[in-house]
Amino acid sequence: MEHITSTPTAKAPAERFTGDVYLNPIETPSEPARLASALVRFTPGARTNWHSHANGQVLYITDGVGLVGTRDGSVVRVSAGQTLKCPAGEEHWHGATETTLMAHIAMVVGNGEGDGTTWLEPVTDEQYTAAQAAVTS
Repeated sequence: MEHITSTPTAKAPAERFTGDVYLNPIETPSEPARLASALVRFTPGARTNWHSHANGQVLYITDGVGLVGTRDGSVVRVSAGQTLKCPAGEEHWHGATETTLMAHIAMVVGNGEGDGTTWLEPVTDEQYTAAQAAVTS
């Protein structure tokens, strides 16, 4: 058994996120384990870039209100206590609303060559604004 009493908080890399996002690793696996997880905190307006996961992703929302969008224009509003599953290979993004922070535990099963995440371009301000309107209208 390994008892981990705290993990360091790191600012998320600007090349993968818009706005202020903070990460606390929960599990960074070594073979044969492949489940990686982290607590991710988004300040209002902050969000990931577009990305996909080779084996999908599970998000468990721990605090606040956020948005998850997909390339087909679907947008889901998520809040504390909810779980969202992103299928393998689906290009998506997630983050806080304009006015509310959001935190989630992100879980991905790696592909044997890392966590299987493919990072893409930033979500534009226009895409983000449209996503907000899609869930508030």
